[in-house]
Amino acid sequence: MNIAIVGTGYVGLVSGTCFAEMGVNVTCVDIDENKIERLKKGEVPIYEPGLDEMVLRNNREGRLNFTTDLAQIIDDVEVVFSAVGTPPDEDGSADLQYVLAVARTFGRNIKKYTVLVTKSTVPVGTAAKVKAAITEELAKRGEEIPFDVASNPEFLKEGAAIKDFMSPDRVVVGVESEEARQIMSRLYRPFLLNNFRVIFTDIPSAEMIKYAANSMLATRISFMNDIANLCELVGADVNMVRKGIGSDSRIGAKFLYPGCGYGGSCFPKDVKALIKTAEKNGYKMRVLKAVEEVNEHQKTVLFEKLCRCLGGEENLKGKHIAIWGLAFKPETDDMREATSLVTIKLLTNAGATVKVFDPVAMDECRRRVGDAVEYATDMYDAVLDADALLMLTEWKQFRLPSWGVITRSMKAPLVIDGRNIYDPEDLAHQGIDYHCIGRR
Repeated sequence: MNIAIVGTGYVGLVSGTCFAEMGVNVTCVDIDENKIERLKKGEVPIYEPGLDEMVLRNNREGRLNFTTDLAQIIDDVEVVFSAVGTPPDEDGSADLQYVLAVARTFGRNIKKYTVLVTKSTVPVGTAAKVKAAITEELAKRGEEIPFDVASNPEFLKEGAAIKDFMSPDRVVVGVESEEARQIMSRLYRPFLLNNFRVIFTDIPSAEMIKYAANSMLATRISFMNDIANLCELVGADVNMVRKGIGSDSRIGAKFLYPGCGYGGSCFPKDVKALIKTAEKNGYKMRVLKAVEEVNEHQKTVLFEKLCRCLGGEENLKGKHIAIWGLAFKPETDDMREATSLVTIKLLTNAGATVKVFDPVAMDECRRRVGDAVEYATDMYDAVLDADALLMLTEWKQFRLPSWGVITRSMKAPLVIDGRNIYDPEDLAHQGIDYHCIGRR
């Protein structure tokens, strides 16, 4: 089976590579000539564990190819996936210019029945706009070539994207015709031989499922952060509360871990977009507005704790603060909407000197904040002569550090843990002034 995937960002490149791994002939398309040339040489522009090796192998074996010209290869494919970006507009709604540009290119170039599948996260109603754009282009050509549009939202977690794609919980596909349904079933069948589970829906429902899923997960995180903040005030331990409510089968244990706020490419953008979709339809998403508000506040919590520990924000001037973790989560270099960006800005505005370390996101941090911070060579270099250490991303190498080395290196043994990965009693025995989220 031959397919094309337009967009070689996170979703497009992972999806195309995984399809190729299962024997599909894939051509990845991008207008960025430099990116395509790099990919042809085996240079993968994003960080995802295991992706480099898989790209190289499938390219070498001829199943994964790269081009800048969709028109050149569209005659040879049955399905074109649109995996281009949908960045938020200034008002929070999704910007569909790239999605519609793909639709117009598709309409200008198809010569036989082909399916255009939207894999990008798009608001409900986008498929109708895509279909209209294709129809308009065909009318300009004076052609009546049959086609279908479909929606196939992605559910990839950064850091575990290959596993998520190769062994999915479910595949959601919104279609309008039996022909499109059969093609998509044939494409996904190799992934689901042991438990073939494609959920077919109408297209608006498929578009909504992606937003609803991410918004639910974001809601659970913000709910637990709210609970954690209250636990601190009333003397409860949020870890005990989490275990107590997570054991209820109606609730479950996942996404109940409090912390210093969620970030990344999906949750913040999708919550904003769903709120904006509701507004455009005359409805107010009251719960999601609160979710967003809680999360924005939570990103400031570690800074507020630090200020209290030092006796006020004015006492931050001239202090040296170490930060462990810059990416919004482990196993990625993605800093979009990361808590680290908020924390760095608050600290530098208060006059503190900030020294940072992250196992993979240092270059991304340099690109985003430049010389506003100092860059450590390793996690222990970051804490040298530090007045406080803020732990923002729970990378595995941060989980069991040498506290003896750290306390000897720091000016003052003050640790503020934004992910609750350390044992308060253990750090107390080490003579460390330890603060975390929602625990006594």
